[in-house]
Amino acid sequence: MRRQLARSASLIALSIFAVSAASASEIRGTVLDESGVRPLQGAEVTIPELGRSAFAERDGSFQFSDLAPGTYTLEATYLGSDANETASVTVPATGVVTADFRLGTTLEDDVIIIVGQLATQTSALARKRAADGVSSVLTRDAIGQFPDQNVAESIRRLPGINVLNDQGEGRFVAVRGLDPNLNSTSVNGVRVPSPESDIRAVALDVISSELIESIEVKKSLTPDMDADTIGAAIEINTTSAFDRTDDLFAVKAEGSYNDLRDEWTPRVGAEFAMRLTDDLGIAGGVSYDQRKFSTDNVEAEDWAVTDDGALYPEAIEFRDYDVERERFTATLNVDMRLTPGTELYVRGLYSQFDDQEYRRRLIFGFDEEPSGTGTTVTFSDADGEIGVERDVKDRFESQRVRTLSVGGETIEGPWTLEYQASWALSSENEDGSVDPTTFAQDFDNNGFAATFDFSDRVPAFSVDSGAGLFFDPARYELDEVELTDRSDAQDEEFALQLDVGRTFATGGGDFTVQAGYKGRWRQKRFDGEIRLYDGFDGTYTLANVVGDPSYRLAGLSPVPSFSGAADFFFANRDRFELADVDSQFDSAVEDYTNDEDIQAGYALGRWESTSLRVIGGVRVEHTENEISGNTVELIEEGTPDGEDLVVVTPNELERSYTDWLPSLNVRYTPVDRLVLRAAGYKSLVRPNLAYLAPRFAIEESSDEEREGEFGNPDLLPNEAWNADISAEWYFATSSALTANAFYKDISNYLVFREYDADDAPFFGSYNGVTFDEAVIPENGDSAEVFGAEFGYAQAFTMLPAPFDGLLLNVNYTYTDASGTLADGREIRLPATSEHTANAVIGYEKGPLSIRVAATYRDLYLDEVGGGADEDRYVADHLQLDGSVKLFVTDNIQIFGEWVNITDEPYFAYQNFEGGRRLLQYEEYSYTANFGVRATF
Repeated sequence: MRRQLARSASLIALSIFAVSAASASEIRGTVLDESGVRPLQGAEVTIPELGRSAFAERDGSFQFSDLAPGTYTLEATYLGSDANETASVTVPATGVVTADFRLGTTLEDDVIIIVGQLATQTSALARKRAADGVSSVLTRDAIGQFPDQNVAESIRRLPGINVLNDQGEGRFVAVRGLDPNLNSTSVNGVRVPSPESDIRAVALDVISSELIESIEVKKSLTPDMDADTIGAAIEINTTSAFDRTDDLFAVKAEGSYNDLRDEWTPRVGAEFAMRLTDDLGIAGGVSYDQRKFSTDNVEAEDWAVTDDGALYPEAIEFRDYDVERERFTATLNVDMRLTPGTELYVRGLYSQFDDQEYRRRLIFGFDEEPSGTGTTVTFSDADGEIGVERDVKDRFESQRVRTLSVGGETIEGPWTLEYQASWALSSENEDGSVDPTTFAQDFDNNGFAATFDFSDRVPAFSVDSGAGLFFDPARYELDEVELTDRSDAQDEEFALQLDVGRTFATGGGDFTVQAGYKGRWRQKRFDGEIRLYDGFDGTYTLANVVGDPSYRLAGLSPVPSFSGAADFFFANRDRFELADVDSQFDSAVEDYTNDEDIQAGYALGRWESTSLRVIGGVRVEHTENEISGNTVELIEEGTPDGEDLVVVTPNELERSYTDWLPSLNVRYTPVDRLVLRAAGYKSLVRPNLAYLAPRFAIEESSDEEREGEFGNPDLLPNEAWNADISAEWYFATSSALTANAFYKDISNYLVFREYDADDAPFFGSYNGVTFDEAVIPENGDSAEVFGAEFGYAQAFTMLPAPFDGLLLNVNYTYTDASGTLADGREIRLPATSEHTANAVIGYEKGPLSIRVAATYRDLYLDEVGGGADEDRYVADHLQLDGSVKLFVTDNIQIFGEWVNITDEPYFAYQNFEGGRRLLQYEEYSYTANFGVRATF
């Protein structure tokens, strides 16, 4: 099939070049700002006599082909321009006529035009207005206006976006409240695979926001787009030399301060864009930032209620995090105009994200019920054993993303040919991490008792008796050391794409027929080697590595030092006793390989006039998987001499399926400045590659009870029928009022379920593996998502000075997303926030720029439990950020930023026994940044 499709694509290309030899008359030109420096992407150029319309591309270019000889009027408009510009053009019988436009703006200072809030708001609205479907846009300077650490934090400013945080920093993006795995992410047209071993979602904290030219979130699909998204297609573009007409060189240096860590860290970057000749340009940049911060955390699990009605968890952990993150991103783009109708490019990105995490824990485990009432309980080792562990994690993890694309576009008269070859490789490596070293002390009739108060989100505890034992570090003996010798996740994809279009001019507009092919060849794999050590030849207790506490929510002393346990292990590794059976089990259970090949083709028709644009067609995608994994069984006393036994059985399988995916997008402008849209399309998201792997992990106890976690090779893709309708009113310069309603009917959505042997549908056996308890990913029955987005953006330039520098941007999204599990239980879909909102108030006058941004998301379901009282929820979140920027000269700007001003925490809970019971609580405090940016 691959060879046949490739041959077909080659024949199409050859036929196009043969036909394009005879070219009709055409008009080509550019639309720039009044300085002649900045292309105005999204500017509209029309020929009123013919009812034909075109929108400027990112380099400001536009084109009309297949024109009859005659004299025509060209009219150019831009959302931020004071007035329309017109030109009269005479077209000969054959040849190309050039018509360029320079559009003025409401701003006086050309420097501010390039980097100011008003210009960036205008640019984003203009590109949204020109788009084929429902979308939201952030431009490079809008990204720079916010105190954002990475791309995920930049995107959260857009309508319908919910960002899932990790350690207080934006990480995964949920669109319209849907699971991040339901999005797709590309950089410069290259699909980015996930560096993490078990998901499709790309954690966007890997990529620095400094070097991004634009981010476009496309919420409706056309047939020429990859169909594997239900939330949105997130398209990230880096800078091209053709994005401006003059050369650019900019440097930025700043310091960042985290309140809990009480340390300053650097962030520096440089970028450039230059034209080597009129038709050859090069652009790129580098960005480096180091961030040191601390987190105070407390977690609980397995909530229960005593016979007396007292509430308690069966385990509780107090966690102290000390984290250092380094992010390095580099881009390099080369663009060349080979002929007036052919542009070629090479675009590359490299991003590295290193995460050094130290985590210390005080863990209580309880075997018996406590005494007490309500939420205040006392545990005593006279009633049952109390296990206390104190451990430390010393983990270094490195993620890398690499993308490379080579391609171009050829326009010859009415024919358009686009072509691209690309490669992307994402990886995550963790080698030599000691994660964790655990010291333990069991209290059993030792006179130890402790009281816990769970009435607040942060529980308080006090030691009632046995304090001498509890606080003595020498009493905590080595329990276990877990060493990650190797954790290697790789996700690599090659792709080839070819798109062919032919435009036919009519009396009232243009009709384009377009077809294309795309092949994607992907391999995702994980290989891990874990070594567990459960003994030491000598005396080794917490007292050997004791450190200083830095936890602020409770007293954790004594605690290990951050690096002392890892240093001690590597200095004495030959004296530690290897737990061979457990090491074999943990090393084999996660390994897998999944090859996923996708062959896609499409055909579409496009009608476009000055008032109406219709794009309809169908896409077909054929998917093949070759997957391998292991069945790993740990059997206690499984050998003839009573020793534990590990049995590893390799599994391999193949699967394939084909999907037909129609779509229709309509854009209608009944009157000037009003845009109405409607879209309907079918899309899919394939299951996470790791979940498909035939990995079956079973632990069998000596009494033959079998507990396990299973992969599910029978998982079906999430499929959705999607509908959008929207209205966009661009009522004034740089201002808009927008509303959008959406609906999604999703089948086969993914959830994780916990099963007992007598639960349907497996009844104690799955894929030939028996169990008593198991966690299995499965397809839900059906789900519906509907909601609405509202946006309001305005520049108050009509107000008297000094208030004419005010800007406002507000958006709100309502999402109702519910689904049915296989057992009939109704749930809201994971990661779905019913309400999300953003509000930005800006002020820009002369050299001063001020911005305050508030981001809100409602609570959401994080994990599905065995019942409603075991489901995990994340509480609502409101974050306030601010920035102040000042131009001290035309080229030098100083700035200050304040992130998480109100110290908003993270809180996850269960709805158990009529209240929100703690699962996880974290505090981060604020981060402040100060720096300078120079542009030449």
